[in-house]
Amino acid sequence: MPRYATIDVGTNSVLLLVADRQPDGRFHAVQERAEITRLGRGVDKSRRLSPEGMDATLQVLKDFAQEARTLGAEAIAVSATSAARDAQNGAEFLEAARAQAGVTVEIIAGELEAQLSFTSAWADFGRDAKGPLVVVDIGGGSTEFIYGDRSGKVVFRHSYDVGAVRMTERFIHADPPSAEERAHVEAHLRETFSTLPPCPPDAQLVGIAGTVTTLFTVQHAIEPYDAARVHGGELSLAQLEALADRLSRQPVAERQGLPGLQPKRADVIPAGAFILVESLKALGLGRCRVSDRGLRWGLLSHRFGATPS
Repeated sequence: MPRYATIDVGTNSVLLLVADRQPDGRFHAVQERAEITRLGRGVDKSRRLSPEGMDATLQVLKDFAQEARTLGAEAIAVSATSAARDAQNGAEFLEAARAQAGVTVEIIAGELEAQLSFTSAWADFGRDAKGPLVVVDIGGGSTEFIYGDRSGKVVFRHSYDVGAVRMTERFIHADPPSAEERAHVEAHLRETFSTLPPCPPDAQLVGIAGTVTTLFTVQHAIEPYDAARVHGGELSLAQLEALADRLSRQPVAERQGLPGLQPKRADVIPAGAFILVESLKALGLGRCRVSDRGLRWGLLSHRFGATPS
């Protein structure tokens, strides 16, 4: 069976997927990895990728590309999202990736990012959904909303420049966040999401990416991480509101010790929780399914998918 790899270079983390394409056109994962490198640190303010963020990301990218080749991947597709889109020195990162990791990184537009995330969610949840599917993909620098109809056709998609890292760097400076800082984040999110069209009736919401999976693992104290327990799980709005309150009252050092929370994500998880809570409120929905998959799975299908003969 043909084997391929995708690497998703995000604002906060880098994710690797190596998978075999089955005879029926579906993909079976043989390896998945994730590392937090914070490529987008400071980009919201400086509009430049920092040397520290680039160095850490390039090292992980080099390691992941080598691992994919060692596992026999025929080809590797690499995408970069919000931080690389915003940075004035994004071309410098792309050239370094070619030189150091031997890969070509494609900086994808927010609209394509949204489409790929929806493709991933539809493959896992859309066919069995009783109504339309709505996907929210919360990243470090941006958040994508995608509405699909009952057939899986995308009817709305948009990428907003609000993410867990961006909101933290822009609004949160106290440890733990002050009530005023939290209020500013929430007001900004409400204003941003006010442009969303009405949520389709009877829609099921699927949340994608590290913020959502982390909130689920913290809620259920899942340590070590277990994808089988996370993927397909559910979080209610009441649970998320209580969790956002809890996380925002704890200092970073205390959050770092929580079961289910990667220490490197501890500083930005309150902002991530605020984004998910305000997303549900804006959509008028009371719960969210959790996807352990995301853009890297959509990219796999987009680049290497095949229709069974």
